Amino acid sequence: MSFYSASIAPYAPWADRTGQLSILRLLVFIALLIPGVSILSDLFFGPIRPEPYEHALHEMGEWAVRFLIVSLAVTPARRIFRWNKIIGVRRMIGLAALGYGLLHLVLYMAQENFDLAKVVSEIVLRIYLTIGFVALLGLIALGATSFDKAVRKMGRRWTQLHKAAYPIAFLALLHYFLQSKADVYAPTLLTGVFVLLMLYRIAVWRKLPIDNVLTLIAGAALAACATAGLEYAWYALATNLPAERVFSANFSLAYTWRPAIWVGVGGLAVAGLKIFVWATGQTIGRLKSA
Repeated sequence: MSFYSASIAPYAPWADRTGQLSILRLLVFIALLIPGVSILSDLFFGPIRPEPYEHALHEMGEWAVRFLIVSLAVTPARRIFRWNKIIGVRRMIGLAALGYGLLHLVLYMAQENFDLAKVVSEIVLRIYLTIGFVALLGLIALGATSFDKAVRKMGRRWTQLHKAAYPIAFLALLHYFLQSKADVYAPTLLTGVFVLLMLYRIAVWRKLPIDNVLTLIAGAALAACATAGLEYAWYALATNLPAERVFSANFSLAYTWRPAIWVGVGGLAVAGLKIFVWATGQTIGRLKSA
């Protein structure tokens, strides 16, 4: 007998569709809560700051973008590793991105003393706030239609609507870039991961074997190059900082690794993990047949 009642269990985020406890869903649920709890506890019980909401709202927004990118990584992970169960946490991660985005907005409103007229005028007049708000509206639309009833009712339109997750992610990353101004290390890194995920999607669209190691290695190399080029373009066009020096740092491991290096290493790690999973499966198969 399930620990959960049949009427409640399907709606518990840590339960699967049969009402049974899912360790994967439980761990993901806890992981999604930890950053928010940490940010809010620091805000209310941590050190007093001149701008009490400034740090919290930026942290909350950063986690919203991170979780949005992670939600986009679920489907490629399922295809690459043939791990169907992971698809069950995609909705949870996407809703977490929405929740953190809404808290980001609420903290911004709190910073402005909940002066709604000022908040609205700032969103309309400041382009980076406009972009961020449009991305949040898109997340709200996806979140409101993410449940089974909406999927059944909308049919094919649901799939078309939820493809908007990719342009929404682009807008969220652009908002992150514009808000970060000169120090764009973090948004560049996340954008590089987004590029890698889009390359996986293009591989599927072109009917390339996404679970092939050579495809994964090629994707890692292309994503790393694109990340380096993106970082160079940002510093060259949007700042007065020496873009050439930043770009050349991508080819040196003597100092802090640049985002392009991390993206390349991450993509190669996916290929390495694929080899490990394949080899482990082959070994288990031989042991069973022995």
